[in-house]
Amino acid sequence: MDRPSALQRIKELRKLIAYHNNRYYQLDDPEISDAEYDRLMAELMELEQMWGGESDESPDSPTRTVGAEPLKKFETYPHVTPMLSLSNALSERDIQEFVRRVSSQLQPEKPRFVLEPKIDGVAVNLMYENAVFTRGLTRGDGLIGENISRNLKTISSLPMTLADPPAAGDLTIIEIRGEVFLHIEDFKRLNRKQASEGKPLFANPRNAAAGSIRQLDPRVSAGRPLAINCYAVAGINRAGFESQWEILQRLKEWGFPVNPLIRRVETADECVGFFRELESTRKEIPYEIDGMVIKVDSLDQQRRLGTLSRSPRWAIAAKFAPAQATTVIESIDVQVGRTGVLTPVARMKPLSLGGVTITHATLHNMAEIEKKDIRVGDTVLIQRAGDVIPQVVKSIPSKRTGHERLFTMPERCPSCGSPVHKNESEAAYRCINMTCPAQILERIVHFVSRGAMDIDGIGEKLVSKLLEAGLVRGPADLYYLTFEDLLRLERMAEKSARNIISAIENSKRPALSKFIYALGIRHVGEDTAGVLAELVDDIDELADLSLERLREVRGIGPVVAESVTEFFAEISNRETIDRLLAADVRPQKERRVAASSLAGTNFVFTGALDRVTRNDAKKMVESLGASASGTVSKSTDYVIVGRDPGSKFRKALELGIPTLSEDEFLAMISGEKE
Repeated sequence: MDRPSALQRIKELRKLIAYHNNRYYQLDDPEISDAEYDRLMAELMELEQMWGGESDESPDSPTRTVGAEPLKKFETYPHVTPMLSLSNALSERDIQEFVRRVSSQLQPEKPRFVLEPKIDGVAVNLMYENAVFTRGLTRGDGLIGENISRNLKTISSLPMTLADPPAAGDLTIIEIRGEVFLHIEDFKRLNRKQASEGKPLFANPRNAAAGSIRQLDPRVSAGRPLAINCYAVAGINRAGFESQWEILQRLKEWGFPVNPLIRRVETADECVGFFRELESTRKEIPYEIDGMVIKVDSLDQQRRLGTLSRSPRWAIAAKFAPAQATTVIESIDVQVGRTGVLTPVARMKPLSLGGVTITHATLHNMAEIEKKDIRVGDTVLIQRAGDVIPQVVKSIPSKRTGHERLFTMPERCPSCGSPVHKNESEAAYRCINMTCPAQILERIVHFVSRGAMDIDGIGEKLVSKLLEAGLVRGPADLYYLTFEDLLRLERMAEKSARNIISAIENSKRPALSKFIYALGIRHVGEDTAGVLAELVDDIDELADLSLERLREVRGIGPVVAESVTEFFAEISNRETIDRLLAADVRPQKERRVAASSLAGTNFVFTGALDRVTRNDAKKMVESLGASASGTVSKSTDYVIVGRDPGSKFRKALELGIPTLSEDEFLAMISGEKE
């Protein structure tokens, strides 16, 4: 690279870094990951060093400044002592080189080092005068910060008065440096609250902390679960202290939260060892850390090592492999899950994140895509949630070229070609074809389960073998299996094959309610299947019921009614039912005692029963023309209360619904049968 090209690149980098400083420090909305920012800064520093005094000619270069200019909406005050940034160590070799360099400069003395987890939060400067909190500032540009005192006062763990203040004659003004952050679980709760109120979600805990602490209305900050850790004392020469370790102990005595994971060591190997320990256990730490800070312990040695324009020579930030990075979405595919839900998945230009190459990430659903305004061709910010699952945090509209394309969900299932259904009350798009290849395993396993067709001997493993062998493609195919078909399967004994064929044959006369439940209609559980079976004499009659008629039925809400109607409107589902009937499967209408005074009533059970099982109790009420439900509502007639009843009992009392003990219930049933 010649000098004109280098100077042009330096100019471009300074402008680009200034833009990203504004996004990070002022807007609290970064567009690139910390690792990408560090790479830009490293390139600029290298070019400035290679091409002579170029950096000296521009004192406003990002390599010589810290943070960004404070926002005009806040009052501003100068820091008594500048808030510098830290140089980065991006590898274990960098850590060893830092220790080697400072040890060489301090010879013949041997330095000790204090190691502190680097919390991913917002740096603040706290000023105490005569042991009383008077002002709190953001880092700002390192020299002048924004006054956020009222917001800092909402942090309950921050002392307003020093617990054990310095003696008279000691410092009257002390600056305490700290990091404001959110615990991970608090961050998740905050985002859930944001979502419930229709507000934008925060990209990560650091973004949430920054947005919370820089509010003009302190009531907003007070409603956010902010925390703080303190790690340094500034002020007038930090008089009275001899080491960083002593400062940390004194901060605890004054009442400040200090990170419990701090450690004091003497060698480079110990520094690297603790770095590895933190990186391997960071998932167990209840807040985000993105590395480790290494500081020379002795304050006298710190003074002798001195500082550069924007960072001290006696400290360095050792960064973990990045947890966020940007890449480009090359396409959006749609996968069909085992329950029929269609999920859009971003296929991305490969990137390395946390030592793992990532090529795709789930976009969850169409609502998520629209909320984040994600398009094919977009540059997006990616993070690994819990260092495992890749997530698309947001799109970066400023990087659009005009060639990006909006994404729409397909009208037909990518797996089977059936129409895709979207219920207005849900975010998910679904394929409801019960023979869809993408969901057939789950469908068949449900079909043969005990509460459904109850085909003994057929479980998930056997269903998987049958699918792999091409012997079944849907539930109806089970009734066309032969003894010889089963013997073709690996490790299938003759006796087992005969037992399975016999179990299939014995399942051909199910109760109509069990047959309905076996079909796997969304929202139709065993209780609802029983209600539907009461309405009709056979499955064909149920298939022909109108949406309006279903909505009129007690115990069938509008969501269930729509789901049932959609299921039977799907041609492939009707074809599957026809094949079952053609295989001599004959669902039986359950007989009810028409004369029972309990016919049409609704029972709910709560707590443990001693004399009968819950299932037998349900059968008793159903045999009398009544129904058993799982939830208490205004349509419930009786709640049967066993041992240790739950919330259903409390709700029954609130609604004034009659409650019966187990003995009273059995006496009622016995009286009906006499």
